[in-house]
Amino acid sequence: MLTIQKKLTNSFYAIISLPSTAMGFALSIQISALSWLLTTKYNLDIHEVGIVWAAGPLAGIFGQVIIGLISDKVWFWGGRRRPFILIGGTLAALMLLALPNIDVISNFLGIGNLLVVAVAVALTLDLSINISFNPTRSIIADVTPEGNPRTKGYTWMQTISGFFGVLAYVIGASFDNYVLINFGIVLVLLFSIVPTFFITEQKELHSAGTAETETQSATQWGELWKIYIAHGFSWIGVQTMFVYIIAFIQQKLMTDIPAEQTAALSGQVIAVSFAVLNTVGFILPAFVLEPIAEKIGRVKVHLLAVAAMSLGYFVIAFGAHNAMALYVMMAVCGIGWASIVSLPFAIMTEKVDKSRMGFFMGIFNLSVVLPQLFVSLVLGKFILEAADKNIIFIISGVTLALSAVSWALVKEKIKK
Repeated sequence: MLTIQKKLTNSFYAIISLPSTAMGFALSIQISALSWLLTTKYNLDIHEVGIVWAAGPLAGIFGQVIIGLISDKVWFWGGRRRPFILIGGTLAALMLLALPNIDVISNFLGIGNLLVVAVAVALTLDLSINISFNPTRSIIADVTPEGNPRTKGYTWMQTISGFFGVLAYVIGASFDNYVLINFGIVLVLLFSIVPTFFITEQKELHSAGTAETETQSATQWGELWKIYIAHGFSWIGVQTMFVYIIAFIQQKLMTDIPAEQTAALSGQVIAVSFAVLNTVGFILPAFVLEPIAEKIGRVKVHLLAVAAMSLGYFVIAFGAHNAMALYVMMAVCGIGWASIVSLPFAIMTEKVDKSRMGFFMGIFNLSVVLPQLFVSLVLGKFILEAADKNIIFIISGVTLALSAVSWALVKEKIKK
């Protein structure tokens, strides 16, 4: 074990954040480029785009739970989580390469229906990300003690990951999504492979003592269900915005733009919007949320952050009449986004048996992927038929408000 790991130095926190950053960067590319590519290059309508996006949550339902269970029990290539990080990172890089070449793949395979190939590529990409996402998050809990070090691990994860997420959207806005994809292929490979040589995993993850384990098993599921429901409402709102914001932008912000310029400009507005969201999202966790959470509690901080995001969504729905207004309110929404992708991990991991962390992390992911599936399969057709696309942000605002109310029911772990 390296000294930086023994002493839990900042450099070690940065290193254990890189594998998750790789998967987050791949996901950022998917968010930034997938809907744009499908609508502008392959001419799919918004409902078909929703079908393609449904492939990812389906992969996540099986991928994260199964990989979590397996990674809790196996040991090869010198680690428990390491093999899945390496395999998933490599596959994700390959699928990023395939993303802008769906038509080439379709022609090569002789498949006339682009939607079929698009679903296959999206499914494989998201399955690859999910193969790695669970281990990249579980390994942070594996190598950090409970309490503030654990919180620091996950807030650093979001700060590092969020920084590169912003970089992804800046590249997309400054150049184009094709440059972003090519850059991402290299980054995902490096950040998945290199950090594994600096992290030493414990071959045995010891669970709590017998009495404590029995107490946990009697109480943990009730608290976990509260967390899952609260987190699930958050992700309905977040995913609705991610997938369908292009429809809002084209209806509300592109009315005076020539048709031939709409595709390029809408892509830029999406990229800048997500860059703003993720700039706030990466600055706040380690530098603002963690210190405040140490004083007033993680659950309370998260509740307030989610409520701020809900407010931002409502303002966008009724007051964002130009791109600048959208960007300003995306900064407000970034407060909630910063918390959603950091604090719930720290809250959840301290309510479960450490020796089963991969399993519980996989179950926790269902509170992300099931809402994503609902957004793609149920809300897509509804939003397509809605005359006013501000319904996108009304839905997001309502579900984030429900999330904030639900988090009020979650108990804060009392410090010993």
